[in-house]
Amino acid sequence: MMDFKDVIPQMPFILEGLKVTLSIVVVSLFLGFILGILLTLCKISVFKPLIWLADFYTSIFRGTPLVLQLLIIYFGLPQLLGFQIDQYWAAVAAFSLNSAAYVSEIIRAGINAIDKGQKEAAVALGIPYAKMMKDLLLPQAFKNISPALVNETITLTKESAIVTVIGLGDVMRRAYQAGAVTYNYLEPLIFAGLIYYVIVLILTFVGKSVERKLKSND
Repeated sequence: MMDFKDVIPQMPFILEGLKVTLSIVVVSLFLGFILGILLTLCKISVFKPLIWLADFYTSIFRGTPLVLQLLIIYFGLPQLLGFQIDQYWAAVAAFSLNSAAYVSEIIRAGINAIDKGQKEAAVALGIPYAKMMKDLLLPQAFKNISPALVNETITLTKESAIVTVIGLGDVMRRAYQAGAVTYNYLEPLIFAGLIYYVIVLILTFVGKSVERKLKSND
C-alpha cells in the first residue's frame, strides 16, 4: 500500500537535485555538441587518419556502457592521475564524451542527406571549405536533424540518473536518500520518476515546436 504522506516533507529535498541534474545535462550537451561537430568534420574529411581516429572514438563510446565510462573516469583515472576528480566534472566529462559520439553520427547523417550538387556548386564557385560548412552545409544539416538532436537530449536527461553511482546529489540520489529516511523507497522513487517524466514532456513539446517552425520556414 502506497502512502505519500511521509514523502511530502522530503519533496523539496528531492527537487533540489533538479539543479544538479539540469546543470549536468546542459553543460554536457553543449560540450558534447562542440566535440561532436569536430568529430563530424574529421569523419567527412579526405584525410584518412582523421577518419579512422574519429570512427575509433565513436566505436569506443557507442560500444561500451555509459555507466562504465563514468566509473572509469571517476574511480579509474585518479589511479593514473594521482588525484581525485570532482564528482560533478567526472559526470560532465563522461556524458560529454559519450554524447559527442552520438551527435557526430547524427550530424554526419544530416550532412550526407544534403544533395551533393550543392557542395559541388559551392566548390565550383570557389567558396572556401570552412565557409561552405558554416553557411551552407551545417545550417541545412541542423534543420534535418533537429528531431534526432532533441531525442539525444531526452536520452541524456534520463541517463543522467546514473550519477547516483558516484554519489552525486541529483534527483535520483536524493530520492534514494529520502527513501532511506522514511524506510519507504517506492514513493520517493515514483516522485523522482514523475520529475523526469515532466522534463521529457517539456523537451518533447519544445522539440516539436522547433520542428514545426523549421518546416514553416521551408
